[in-house]
Amino acid sequence: MDLWLDITTAGSVEENNSEFRDQFDRLWSGSSSDVAVVHIDDFGGQEEAKSLIGMVDWILVRCSDWTMIPLENIIAAASGSGTKVAASISKEIDLNGAAFALQHGVDAIVVPFEPGIIHAAKKITGEKASQYAESPYTGASLTFADVKSIQSGGVGERVCVDLTERLDLEEGMLIGSSANALAMIHGETIPSEYVPTRPFRVNAGAVHAYCLMADGSTKYLSELEAGHEVAVVNSEGKLRPATIGRLKIERRPFLLIHFSSGHDVGQVLVQQAETVRLIKPDGHVSVTSLKTGDKILIRVDSGMRHVGRELAGEMNER
Repeated sequence: MDLWLDITTAGSVEENNSEFRDQFDRLWSGSSSDVAVVHIDDFGGQEEAKSLIGMVDWILVRCSDWTMIPLENIIAAASGSGTKVAASISKEIDLNGAAFALQHGVDAIVVPFEPGIIHAAKKITGEKASQYAESPYTGASLTFADVKSIQSGGVGERVCVDLTERLDLEEGMLIGSSANALAMIHGETIPSEYVPTRPFRVNAGAVHAYCLMADGSTKYLSELEAGHEVAVVNSEGKLRPATIGRLKIERRPFLLIHFSSGHDVGQVLVQQAETVRLIKPDGHVSVTSLKTGDKILIRVDSGMRHVGRELAGEMNER
């Protein structure tokens, strides 16, 4: 997805300004022979835009009052036609809607000369390149650790993370008491005879635990809020971002699971419930069926962290 800067909003900025040409795919001066500008104020504007599909290289859509449905209709009509769709966005809240409309989104976002919306738009265009991303770390990988002990963890506050999309089988979140040793907690996608599945949920654990975020940082489960993006991981180690819709915090009994992989040791406190599952080499296992000596999938890392960000240095958490 391209990012255009609307230089008609930028005062003295020239179209041939090399500083801005390096930052944007195009500097939009208000008109161009390959772009048809359509103002959508009503149904007639939508139909005008659709009538131009296949006749021009680009359609630049401007909405007087931002609405998603006309844009979705134009994107759908332009699919496979050779005509690309650009959307002029003046509010940060509308960026995601344009970028991911009908999953495909527009081909370009046109933003005004305002630092806040430019920063947000650059972030979105960078993230859109791939739903799955390689790990943001170096020296970190998924591996199997040996379960050293399982004991009662007492009663405390448990956090269920409910996402705004469903998880696939063998997807979950990375959780642990140490940021350097996070266990993969499987999503509630496994059928049970006792309760229905909750394919959008990860029963993540105690409020003190770390979880891996989509940007590679960590947060305590107690810090999470609706709208935050966490990292969803699958059993192959691929990561993708997912947005939190809500958090469900209740007092529940815990199991304390200690594990180690070589010199890397860690622990995780999870609710004592059959629906909480970890990943073994041959599949998933309920924490209530887990045994000492079993192997579970974890993510190991090195270094230290400050306010969730990785830094060079050493840190020992127990």
